[in-house]
Amino acid sequence: MEKMPSFKKTRIAPTPSGYLHLGNVLSFSLTAGLARRTGAGILLRIDDLDRGRVSKDYIEDIFDTLHFLGIPSDEGPRTISDYEREYSQQHRLGLYREALEQLRTEGKLFACTCSRTQVLRDSPDGRYAGRCRDKGISLDTEGCNWRIRTEAAGEIRLKELRGATAGKMGVISAGLPIGMTDFVVRKRDGYPAYQLTSVIDDLHYGIDLVVRGEDLWDSTLAQQFLAGELGRDEFRAIHFYHHLLVMDSGSEKLSKSAGATSVRWLRGQGVQAADIYTMIVRMLGMDFQAGSWEELTAGILACGGSTGR
Repeated sequence: MEKMPSFKKTRIAPTPSGYLHLGNVLSFSLTAGLARRTGAGILLRIDDLDRGRVSKDYIEDIFDTLHFLGIPSDEGPRTISDYEREYSQQHRLGLYREALEQLRTEGKLFACTCSRTQVLRDSPDGRYAGRCRDKGISLDTEGCNWRIRTEAAGEIRLKELRGATAGKMGVISAGLPIGMTDFVVRKRDGYPAYQLTSVIDDLHYGIDLVVRGEDLWDSTLAQQFLAGELGRDEFRAIHFYHHLLVMDSGSEKLSKSAGATSVRWLRGQGVQAADIYTMIVRMLGMDFQAGSWEELTAGILACGGSTGR
């Protein structure tokens, strides 16, 4: 039996841009399960800087769903009032802007006026082709993205949990994914982008264990690179666990637009919490019984539920 490592704190970090779905439940369950096995506290962090998509109904759904499913948190908001008063990312805008100003002062950014359509026209796979990299566009140009220069990115090393019980700690080396070439750190609306806010928030709250889906592997590498560019070497101490994804019937990962897999919709159909955990096991193609987040975590770890990169 592998001895579990110990950690200080992990986080559950939903984005209130839709109702939580079964994929969210899987990730939050594994976060809680690994936290309890490794002695880590659990922070509830609501990533709410996508102001055009944030809805009070979606925020309320986060609290309702976690309560319904019995998924715990030790730190963070308990109500919308708590969230608005203290925990919204709006309260940390100063930290994000400080990081952006550091990158700007050190000459690590460039302005890009390309639309998403233009980026796709240049590279159908969505990879940034560098159209604006050497144009010398002022970073004060209205409505531009700020991109970080990645041409000098070398090998990126990160710590990851692996093994049948997530008890093994290993170091993985990889290059920055093509899709993260010159990724955006400040959006056209002036708000910091996800990759930057996630790094700053994890550092601010002292996170040393991050549990996330394998679809965020590229983000993990981008964030490691960004932390290095900021000189925040303590980010390298974070361990990551990348888990398998819940797929729909068409073998596509679930999204918040998939209403029939939202916990809110399922509750409206009379589905109970235990049934939701059973549904997740079935959608993962695994064969064990689970009626709680503890049982779901135990079963997935026994089956080797990380990507094992």
